[in-house]
Amino acid sequence: MAYPQKLLNRGEHINLDLHPHWVVFVKPGSVVIVLIAVAIWAQQLSDGWLKTGVSRVLLVAIGLGLVNLVSVFLRWSRTYFVVTSQRVIFREGVLARRGIEIPLERVNNVNFAQSILERMLGAGDLLIESASEEGQQLFGDIRNPEQVQNIIHEAIHE
Repeated sequence: MAYPQKLLNRGEHINLDLHPHWVVFVKPGSVVIVLIAVAIWAQQLSDGWLKTGVSRVLLVAIGLGLVNLVSVFLRWSRTYFVVTSQRVIFREGVLARRGIEIPLERVNNVNFAQSILERMLGAGDLLIESASEEGQQLFGDIRNPEQVQNIIHEAIHE
């Protein structure tokens, strides 16, 4: 789902529109997969109250894991990192919303950081320093942060 055009200023165009990196799904997805594997293993137990109890607990845990995975997906789908011709925009939240806007003319510095694993996956953090009250904004789980850094620099010098 793309960033809504109706929220742009007159004459403003989008240079980059990103959702967080897919790595945000790894932890909740892994939990569900492990719980399903344990549930399959638990079916090998001999019949009786232990098998029934373990199965019920695992079904509840799998259900909660799936609810968590869906909530992560909803947050992911409603989180935007956008670079336009005038500003950097960050919006997140499903019910309660939070937004950050940094005009390009106020951006002083753009830095990125990636661990070895993040580098292999193409994810990382972006730190934007600006001439504002907050000064620094850290954006996590950005796809290809080095490329995003370059796009921001290009937008500043347009």
